[in-house]
Amino acid sequence: MQTIDWIVVLLYLIATMAVGIYLSKKASKSLEDFFVSGRSLPWWLAGTSMAATTFSIDTPLYICGVVATRGIAGNWEWWSFGFAHVVLIYIFARLWRRAEIVTDAELTEIRYGGRMAAILRATKAFLFAVPINCIGIGYAMLAMVKVVDALQLWESLGLNVGDNGKLWSVIFVSFFVLIYSGFSGLWGVVVTDFFQFFLALFGALLVAVFAVNDVGGIRELVPQVQAVTDIDVLAFIPLVRGDGFLGWQWSDFAGITLTTFSAYLFVQWWSFRRSDGGGEFIQRLVAAKDEAEAEKAAWFFNILNYIVRTWPWILVALAGLVIFPELEDPELAYPLMMLEFLPSIVLGLVVASLIAAFMSTVSTSINWGASYLTNDLYRRFFAPDASQAQLVFAGRVASALVTVIGAIAAFFAQDIATVFRLVIAIGTGPGLVLILRWYWWRINSAAELTAMLVGFAIGVLSMIPNLNLFPTDFGLRLMVISGATAVVWISVMYLTPPESEETLTSFYLRVRPAGLGWKKQQDATGVQPLQNLGLDALKVVAGVMILFGSMLSIGGFLLLQSGVGWFCLVMAVIGGFWLRHLNKQRIFSMSRPGKK
Repeated sequence: MQTIDWIVVLLYLIATMAVGIYLSKKASKSLEDFFVSGRSLPWWLAGTSMAATTFSIDTPLYICGVVATRGIAGNWEWWSFGFAHVVLIYIFARLWRRAEIVTDAELTEIRYGGRMAAILRATKAFLFAVPINCIGIGYAMLAMVKVVDALQLWESLGLNVGDNGKLWSVIFVSFFVLIYSGFSGLWGVVVTDFFQFFLALFGALLVAVFAVNDVGGIRELVPQVQAVTDIDVLAFIPLVRGDGFLGWQWSDFAGITLTTFSAYLFVQWWSFRRSDGGGEFIQRLVAAKDEAEAEKAAWFFNILNYIVRTWPWILVALAGLVIFPELEDPELAYPLMMLEFLPSIVLGLVVASLIAAFMSTVSTSINWGASYLTNDLYRRFFAPDASQAQLVFAGRVASALVTVIGAIAAFFAQDIATVFRLVIAIGTGPGLVLILRWYWWRINSAAELTAMLVGFAIGVLSMIPNLNLFPTDFGLRLMVISGATAVVWISVMYLTPPESEETLTSFYLRVRPAGLGWKKQQDATGVQPLQNLGLDALKVVAGVMILFGSMLSIGGFLLLQSGVGWFCLVMAVIGGFWLRHLNKQRIFSMSRPGKK
């Protein structure tokens, strides 16, 4: 990097720091201001922040590795979560906002009661804040370290760090992110997220344009990338025309197996611990101004996350296969193409964009993890009478603790894609319980605690190398984790008593979910649900058609697969008209005579 590139990066860092310092006073008013922005976020800011959270510096590197080893179809590993995210829009977003919590762990003592609920809340807070969250921070930091090494940033500054380059890189990025996220709270995180997201997106587009242009454009890229790979790298789904079902059969050259593809589509998204939203997303939804704003925020996130961002990354990954066909670590293709093709100033902008992507994700994870430690452990169990100033101070201390543990995880991690699969594995299992607890009174705290702990334990065991207790196929592994976890938590649920009627009624009156699972509470209270579950389910189907139809149609036209492009475009248009029709229908059912 040249001096002008470093000036661009430095200006960006100064601007980010200034925003954090400016917003630190706003975050110091109370715990709600620090962790949920005083519940005053507009939909566009909340939605962009959700998208920025999932757009980290590790994402383009991860996708380069996935496309190189598993083809475009390998992206269903993260595309499949789009099903859960559309469900979030119409099924859960309003429920979460109505609950008026600070963290999703806090919901456990609203939905359940007694000592077991308190144990569940404490366990969930620790598990999500420390091991799960810090592993996520760790692989984001690992990606940052890889970029620093590939771009030789320390060397360009004239510094010889030798074998300690990784250590110094981790220390530097940890210290900087902690300063503005630890002082400004969620306000600083979401405001900087807004600018960081669009800067990161601009950077991804620049790299894609330069990389594809270097290989001669899309028409040259498509045949070249297929020629240098041994898998069906360009297939969106690993099927080919043949004598199989409805004229299609499984591709012998698919980058992923049939079981893995099936697990992504039919198991992973509802079995994962974020099946009803997920911690960081919930933090944004409960911080929205009202229920309608929360729903809009969830839609805006889906558009940015899947429709807007997907293809620049994939184009760069495909170009990387052509330009660096013998690269031992395909995840490094992204920073290497930056270094080789981007001119001065542009390189500085793109490096700043990657720093922005990194900061948006890690700052969110730090604030999210600290919210558990502060709200669900410190305030709940150690200092229930603490003042708002004490709670904000505790939040900043917790932010520092989470950062340090995440940095340690980054120092020992080596491979982004492997760590990403570890995150999926240890989070698989409790998803069905998290969905059913909103709609079935019989789910109790013992069932949720069991599902969370058993899923985590089996997930860890399944990723231990050379243990040979689980299938080598990742899809089969996810199915085993989901099935084994379900057997245990269902058994525990029926062996333990249900929650008290008082607790169930209180939860129902607060959230007012629909469904037959709350019929007893509906009849006893005379209060009707604030939800039309059947109508919302149809909206989910229409939303899935819009989301995946739009995303895959763009890819089809970009990669010269016009048949796929037109088919998916028609699907998206039909879904759009259907959703428009559904939105005109009555949202809530009519109250029965004599009922409110």
